[in-house]
Amino acid sequence: MRGNEGEEEFLNAEHLVELQSGELKKELRLGDLVLSQVLYIMAFAWLAPAARLGSSHVIAWSPAVLLFYIPSGIVVLHLNREMPLEGGLYQWVKLRFGAAPGFLVALNLLATVVLILASEPAAVSNNLSYMAGAGGSWIIENWAYTMLLGAVLIGGLTLVTSRGLVLGRWFHNVGGSVLAILFVGMLLFALPRWIGIGPPIASAPAALAIPAMSLLNLNLIAKMGFGAFCGLDGASIFSGECRDPDSDRTVRRSIWVAGPLIALIYTVGTACVLTFTVPGQIDMTSPQTQALSMGARGVGVGELVIPLVSALAICTTIGLASLYFNVASRLPMVAGWDHLLPAWFSRLHPRFKTPVGSIVFIGVVALCLTILANLGVGGQEAFQTSLSAAIVCWALTYVVMFSIPLFAKGEKPHWGIRVAATSGLAMTVLFIALSIFPIVAVKSSASYAAKVSGIVIAINVAGALYYWRAQKRKGPLPLG
Repeated sequence: MRGNEGEEEFLNAEHLVELQSGELKKELRLGDLVLSQVLYIMAFAWLAPAARLGSSHVIAWSPAVLLFYIPSGIVVLHLNREMPLEGGLYQWVKLRFGAAPGFLVALNLLATVVLILASEPAAVSNNLSYMAGAGGSWIIENWAYTMLLGAVLIGGLTLVTSRGLVLGRWFHNVGGSVLAILFVGMLLFALPRWIGIGPPIASAPAALAIPAMSLLNLNLIAKMGFGAFCGLDGASIFSGECRDPDSDRTVRRSIWVAGPLIALIYTVGTACVLTFTVPGQIDMTSPQTQALSMGARGVGVGELVIPLVSALAICTTIGLASLYFNVASRLPMVAGWDHLLPAWFSRLHPRFKTPVGSIVFIGVVALCLTILANLGVGGQEAFQTSLSAAIVCWALTYVVMFSIPLFAKGEKPHWGIRVAATSGLAMTVLFIALSIFPIVAVKSSASYAAKVSGIVIAINVAGALYYWRAQKRKGPLPLG
């Protein structure tokens, strides 16, 4: 009897989410989700840690794909089939583990995307320095300029996100398409050098060699696993905004199309980077711009190509930031549905049907974090600090996600899904254990580790205290 009651409660909770999702506009098609998947997961910045391993990156990418990427796809497809709901991972955890774990997962995922948003102005500054040429190096380390740029970027994205996915999806689609164009550009510059035409290659682009065993290399491999390939759950966050009533089918197809393409871009893209740069001199923020710039100079078209490449890279960054902004705005919205946040987080614009209160809140927080991340450090260190803290928060949500098939009540997955969950969980824990060690030159390794750890701990302590106080009130939060 208890089992039947539990299943009935689960189905009722699903039905309530579906009813609340009915108010949202249905804007997303399969093509939109494919390009969003590519943009959400594929980040050229991850080519830099891989290229630091030199030509042995091919061997390092293999366990990343086999032990994390494919297992995460298996688990995401399983959970989305069972619970195709707006909010994705938050809903899965809430329905299987309870409201408290669900709230903390939503908080960590929100922190992830907001921290990444805060790091995007540094990426834009880096590309603007390439566009400016030899005299543009000051742009990277000028924190005041980066913060002004951040204010313009985040302010503009706040307006775009408030308009809804009817506009936002075009930013995402352009960003994903431009990302593919940049990859093709790197490949076109690298191919002649691979067959002996033009200047010699800077370092061997690929080799079937095992990387040397060291803490740095293990750190890099862990980042190539979880860091580069997390995000297959991203499309599920918009399940309630798909045009196809069978959102599970649309999300599933987007994963099958985007998954192999992303793995190909990472592996071949790393080889392209090594074609133009030795491992010790790789730009850890924008390796794709560095590679394309050097490739263009090698054939005498640098002055023409470099500004164009930098502009395209900025387009990709803006598209990604727009996607993260939309993801971030959905998380407080769905938490508000469950009365875990004041009602104004979930209140929809009467015309655009977007959670305007949530969007404005995220914009303010992202701008504040942009300012804090750039105080007293260099551009690359600021970028890596924000990115590392963000991905650790993301990893914590994946620990819970992979735990659902293994430990959650009501779950009866096939043994293959449990094996995939175990593999993904192990790779995620390895990433967390090594994530506080920097892979770029920083002023103080101890300070860097303290910053990353402190940000993550502060977020979760604050979240736990907030939830405890909310529960202590014995009822829904005030309606704001």
